[in-house]
Formats: sequence, structure tokens, C-alpha cells
Amino acid sequence: MTRIVHLSDLHFGFHRAELVEPLLDRVNDAGADLVVVTGDVTHRARADQYAEAAAFLGRVQAPLMVLPGNHDVPLYNLPVRFLAPWHGFRRAVGPDLTPTRQVGSVRVLALNSVDPLAVQRGVIRSGEIARLERSLDPTCMNIVALHHPLEHLAQVDKELTRRAPQALARLERAGAQIALSGHLHVWATGAMLDQTAHPSLLQVQAGTALCARLSDRQSEFAVLQIDGALLTIERHIAPMGQGFQAPEYEYFSRESGIWVAHQPAEKPIVPGATETAFSTA
Repeated sequence: MTRIVHLSDLHFGFHRAELVEPLLDRVNDAGADLVVVTGDVTHRARADQYAEAAAFLGRVQAPLMVLPGNHDVPLYNLPVRFLAPWHGFRRAVGPDLTPTRQVGSVRVLALNSVDPLAVQRGVIRSGEIARLERSLDPTCMNIVALHHPLEHLAQVDKELTRRAPQALARLERAGAQIALSGHLHVWATGAMLDQTAHPSLLQVQAGTALCARLSDRQSEFAVLQIDGALLTIERHIAPMGQGFQAPEYEYFSRESGIWVAHQPAEKPIVPGATETAFSTA
């Protein structure tokens, strides 16, 4: 059995300060074998924001795997954005933008989907799909972690990441079983499973862990417990103005090679996904 904490969209610099310590306590109490952070550790990639993010990440007790989001490259400092977009992330978080971690029979592979030439929209770079295909282990539960989702719910109006459909289809065929992502601030698992044409790859799209944008309506993170072909997800939710509530649970199985949800699909809170990157500048 393997336990993985999935955090995304911390947005240090525009975050719920009162929730930092409760979040850290819950993460450290989760008994995680690995903590995966799928981007947007800062809000505007400023040095002070990276310092706050690094201080938080440095207090996480489990092994960490952190990858960048679109907010982790400077928005207004154009020379840095175009010439050295990863400088702040590498200095504060670490040099590797596409790390790989192995925990028992679970293999987690990162994909950097951030496009410094675009404000929000992500990109799957040439060669990245093939790199991941070569790195998958047929004896493991293979998880791909990236910031931008590989597929959107029908009601989301943001542009889908470039080459995402090709990546989703090829990774499913190659044997990836789970994709962890963030970006939209909208939790989606069962709802995406109901919609997708790729049910062998379960997409776990995280809400925001700390962003203070009121339209998100809640902060949250998840704990994935993987036991063979069985997956239990604990959702830890803190509505705006409140602390974390008792966990909610989702159950999935993949015994036939296709993911099956064992509860009705959630009702995603979508409004936050329609806002622009400039709306909280």
C-alpha cells in the first residue's frame, strides 16, 4: 500500500495565510510516502513568494516531488520570463523540472507543461510524450504528474493544453494509469471519468490548496491510497472562511484494466476556472 499526498496551486503571495499551518499539519499527519505538488507554488514568481513557498515545502516531512505551474514564471518581468523563466523555481525549489520518483510499486513521472510564451495555456513539448512512454514501468502503477490537465470538463472554458489529446491517448496506450494535475482550481475525478474516452487512465484534477480567490469557494488537497488495483482518495476540504473539515472519500478500482468509480460522480465547482490569469494580479 502506498500513500501519496497531492497538492496543487498553493499560490504563495495570494494565499490563505490562516490555512498554512493547518494544511501543513494535515499533510504531515497523512502518513505519506510521497508528496506531489503539481505547480503554481507561487502567485507571481517573485523572490519573496518563492521564499514563502520554500519555507513551507521545507517543513513537509515526507519526500517531495515539485513541478512548476504557469504562475511560477514571472508575468510582468518579460526579460526574465522569456530568457530565464525557470530561474526562480530552480533556485527556490530545485533544479529538476521533470523529476521521477519511485515508491514501492508506484512510479511517478513529472511533465513540465508550462509555456513561458503563453499566459495560461500549457504545452506538451516535442519529445516529451515519447520520453514518458519510455519511462513507464509495466510492473508498476504509473502516475504522470503535470500542472495543466490533459482533458477539460465540458463546462470549463479555458483553452486546453497544446498536444494534450495526443498525450492522453498515447500515455493511456503506453500504460499510464493515473494523471495528477491542477491549474483549473476545480476538483474532478468521477465527473471526468464519466466524460472521458480514456477510462484506463484516471485523471485526478486537484482544486487549489491555498489560493485566496473567493470564487474558488474552497481550498483542498487529496491523499491517494494505492493498494494494487484499488484506489482510495481522501479529499481534505476547507471552505472559504473555515478550516479543514472531516475528509471525504472516493473509491475506484481498476481490476479489469478500466477504472470504475464506486460512488456517484462529484459535482465540480467550476466558476473559478473561467477567470483569467490577470484577475488576481
